[in-house]
Amino acid sequence: MGKKTAFRWYFGGLASVVATCVTHPLDLIKVHLQTQHRANIGFTGTAMRVISFSGFMALYNGLSASLCRQLTYSVTRFAIYHSMRDHVIHNQKQHLYFYQKVYMAALGGVVGGFLGSPAEMVNVRMQNDMKIPVHLRRNYSHVLNGMTRIIQEEGFLTLFSGAPLASGRGALMTVAQASGYDQLKQLVLTLTSFSDSLSTHIIASFIAGTFPAAIRLIPHTILTFVFLEQLRLNYGISVKSDLGQD
Repeated sequence: MGKKTAFRWYFGGLASVVATCVTHPLDLIKVHLQTQHRANIGFTGTAMRVISFSGFMALYNGLSASLCRQLTYSVTRFAIYHSMRDHVIHNQKQHLYFYQKVYMAALGGVVGGFLGSPAEMVNVRMQNDMKIPVHLRRNYSHVLNGMTRIIQEEGFLTLFSGAPLASGRGALMTVAQASGYDQLKQLVLTLTSFSDSLSTHIIASFIAGTFPAAIRLIPHTILTFVFLEQLRLNYGISVKSDLGQD
């Protein structure tokens, strides 16, 4: 019997939080590219425009909301997937079939996407605030301020107005990331990019949103799994299983 190291339920969310701290400026630029109304000025042009108008730290607008989203969305989706996965592998002593991985990942993504949708709404608003006229800006100071004001000014249910799209995107994203099947990754990356574009700006075209979404999605995914693997190797739970890590 070989000694293996399993994930703790919160490792996925923690890894996503650290990755977000690195990639948040890319997320902000993505939102600006997806919501621009004028001619496409490109990635570099958008970044320089943000810095020239509002300073370098403006690239981190909405960071508190982005971190809150990971603490709700990613913690939930990875916790559900890894908990269900480890239960089957280590308790029932059997390998996971492909359909089981997809089901577990999709379930985790749907629940995580729903829970993370309020923070995602505040995140997008905070990132996009600098683009609108001063008298129309919301000027949320942080994620909790944004959520409180939305509830007071627009009603509680407004926080979840983007939940269906966020849940669908979360399911596709988690299937691509957590189930780990190479043959699905390119297809799901495209689908999640489309959904990400819609959740940011509902009337944006699918094709126009694919590249901006990939700008953040690819490095964030890579960093998340680099950090996740390091957490598992250094701080994971030691288990014994004839099946090993599936």
